[in-house]
Amino acid sequence: MATIIKKKKKNQWYYYLVESARVDGKPRIVHQQYLGRAEEIAKKCSQSTEMAPAKYSIRLDFRAVCALYEIAKELKVVEMIDSYANKRNQDLSIGTYMLIAAINRAVAPASKVQMADWYAKTMLKKLIPAEKRMLSSQRFWDNMGLLSEDAIEKFEDAFTERIVKRYNLATDCLIYDATNFFTYIDTKSESELAQRGHSKEKRFDLKIVGLAMMVTPDFNVPLFHEVYPGNRADATEFDSALTKLKGRFARICGAPCNVTLVFDKGNNSEPNIERVFEKNSSFHVVGSLKGSEHKDLLDIPKKQFKQVSEQRYPGVTAFRCRRQAYGKEMTVLVTHNPELLRGQTQGIMNNIEKCTLKLGELQRSLLKRSTGEVTKGRKPTVSSVERRVSDILRPEFMADVFDVELTTGSDGVHLDFAFNNDKLRHIQEHFLGKTILFTDNHHWTDERIVAAYRSQYHIEDDFKQMKNTKFLGLRPIYHWTDQKIRVHAFYCVLALRLCCLLQRTLHENGITVSMNKMLSSLSEIQQIITIYPKLGASKKDRESFSLDKMEPEQKKMLEVLNVNQYALRG
Repeated sequence: MATIIKKKKKNQWYYYLVESARVDGKPRIVHQQYLGRAEEIAKKCSQSTEMAPAKYSIRLDFRAVCALYEIAKELKVVEMIDSYANKRNQDLSIGTYMLIAAINRAVAPASKVQMADWYAKTMLKKLIPAEKRMLSSQRFWDNMGLLSEDAIEKFEDAFTERIVKRYNLATDCLIYDATNFFTYIDTKSESELAQRGHSKEKRFDLKIVGLAMMVTPDFNVPLFHEVYPGNRADATEFDSALTKLKGRFARICGAPCNVTLVFDKGNNSEPNIERVFEKNSSFHVVGSLKGSEHKDLLDIPKKQFKQVSEQRYPGVTAFRCRRQAYGKEMTVLVTHNPELLRGQTQGIMNNIEKCTLKLGELQRSLLKRSTGEVTKGRKPTVSSVERRVSDILRPEFMADVFDVELTTGSDGVHLDFAFNNDKLRHIQEHFLGKTILFTDNHHWTDERIVAAYRSQYHIEDDFKQMKNTKFLGLRPIYHWTDQKIRVHAFYCVLALRLCCLLQRTLHENGITVSMNKMLSSLSEIQQIITIYPKLGASKKDRESFSLDKMEPEQKKMLEVLNVNQYALRG
């Protein structure tokens, strides 16, 4: 129960609101609040109870930023980076710069020029106090330059080992793949990483940078990454990455025990498969074979196929056998998926429609030339028309489903074409909907082999996320030297790791959301600081603190991720 008491100090009476309780059986004051002198209390009581209008409000990005800061703090990210990349005690440490860059990439990717402005609108200004000059683009570039490739590799080894043990990540089946990202790096730049090559985003006009990763099927957490030249083929990069990848796994887990590496057919080659197995028979593979190299398997009648798993993979059937592949006896599984068949058939029908229109246009243009309606321009020849037809029928299977005939006469070249429905049915029967899988895990069931191969969607999701420009975007890359590009990829992958672990933590506590939904929901919660005019003789404006109104799921996220502690109070 609260009571008001008075105390005399220097002939003045001061009043206090106190709460008493028994401590060790004796009455003690456990809480005391100063109220002021009698005239001050009377003045406060006589004042209007209406709230003075606020002067302005400040909104700071709170929840996503604090969640990433909390998990990085728990995993000692800054301390670990600093232990491998030391510099003299000046401004922020290298690890702090990398963490700020990683959090920025996760929630609102920005250039280094924009970094200070973004930082000032987030809770990082409270969590990691820094002067504006410390966050200039030059300071970021200077500190990025102090992070060597060797320091990155040492951090990656130690950090990967830490998260595997801390979160008990499954490492018995790992997924490997590579992709590339287009850049706006000048064509004349001397970068070895940024090169013109086969852009998977169809930006053949720009230089590209390659990124290879190995992730767990347990929430897509990256355990390995490597930046490589954009003009390097996937199979060549796989050969280059295998030694480092296997070394990383050995350092993390000690002597490997039955770890299966899953990858797609773009990495296939006999030397690569041999490299997987060399020096350690505990490594196994699951991959797919090119149908063009094993046409006899595609000709197997469907009546010889058996159901894989009606419950897990309804309608999917498979034919199982053993055969030599890449110099080793493999269990081969030819699968047929009706959903894949429907999707591929739809794509073929769209291509047939487009090719029919283009061939019709070419046919009409040749007819206009032969009737004299068109006389200008270079006269078509059989070889030039053949090249045009070849370009039109370039999409897969189009050259098979169209019968094309070219004839010549005194009036020029003529084109006749027709769609061959019988050939389309043959393609649907023998090629579409089928995938040829292989593995040296001979004891695995059909269902397990299919499940392992399909787990590639985990790394595909990561790459898709990193090509997103709203959250976790790796591009655009605002750097043009190889060392800076490597550091940029380093903190982008670090951001992805932290977000994957946040997503896993939420799932373990009953909140299952996609990566974008998680980051979007977290980003909606902001810290609001409302400024009111100063009161009485006070020299400072008053402040009140609150958070945005939250949905029940958002409140639960706040509790699970332990970020309530960072909310400003008062």
